[in-house]
Amino acid sequence: MVSRSLTLKLVSAIIVFGAWEIAGRIPVSYAFPTFIDSMKALSAMILDGRLFAAYGETLKPLVIGVLISAVLGIIIGLWIGLSEWFDWLFSPIFIVMQAAPLAALIPLLVMIYGIGLTSKVFVVCIMAMPVIVLNTAGAVRNTPSSFIEMGKSFLASRREVLAKIIIPAASPVIFSGLRLGVSAGFIGAILSELKITPTGVGDIITFSRSIADYASMYAAIFSIIVLAVVFLNLLEMLERVLFEGNVRGYASD
Repeated sequence: MVSRSLTLKLVSAIIVFGAWEIAGRIPVSYAFPTFIDSMKALSAMILDGRLFAAYGETLKPLVIGVLISAVLGIIIGLWIGLSEWFDWLFSPIFIVMQAAPLAALIPLLVMIYGIGLTSKVFVVCIMAMPVIVLNTAGAVRNTPSSFIEMGKSFLASRREVLAKIIIPAASPVIFSGLRLGVSAGFIGAILSELKITPTGVGDIITFSRSIADYASMYAAIFSIIVLAVVFLNLLEMLERVLFEGNVRGYASD
C-alpha cells in the first residue's frame, strides 16, 4: 500500500511539473516562468541563504499557531463531540470562524495586537483551529454506539471508553482534520506576512513581484507547498504509528 501511494504521488508530481514547464514555455503569460527557471531561482535562494533566513521568520508563527491549534482543537473537539451542552455552546463559534473572511479580520487583529508575532499566530489559529475542532467533534459524535456499549458491557470506565474506543475509532477523521488544519495554517502564515508585515517568505514573494522577478516569486511559493507536503506526510506517518490497526488500503484492493 505504501509503495502504491508513493508511486501515485510521484506520478501526480511529474504531471503537475510537466504541465507547469509546458505552460511556461508556451507561454501562458510573461509573468509565468517555467518550472526549470523557478527551480534555478530556488537553488540560488538556497545557496545564498535567503530562503533559510526567510523561513526562520515564517516558521515562528506557523509552528506556534499549528501546535496551539492542534492541541486545543483536539481537546475542544472532543468536548464538543462528547457533550451536547458544550456542542450547543461552542460549535457556532467555530462554524462562524471557518466561514468568516479572514482578510477582513486581519486589520482588526493588527489594531488589537499590533504587527508582531501575536497577530500572525492568531491568523494561523483562526485558519487552522476551526477545521480541527469541527472534524474532531464530528468524528467523536459518529463513533458507532455499538463500540461504546461493548466497552460498557466489559465494565470499562468513561476514561477507558474515551481512550481505548472513541479516540481510536475517530482517529482517521481526526487526522484528516489535522492535515486540513495544517494546510490552512500554512495559508494563514503566508497570508499574515502578506497582509500584516512583509517578513519571511511573504517578504520574498512581495519583493520578487515588485521587481518582476517572477521566477523567485514562484520558487518561494513552491517551497511553501513542498514544506506543507512534508508536514502532511509526517502526520500520515504519525497516524500509522499511533493507530496502525486503523490504516486501511484502497477501496479497489
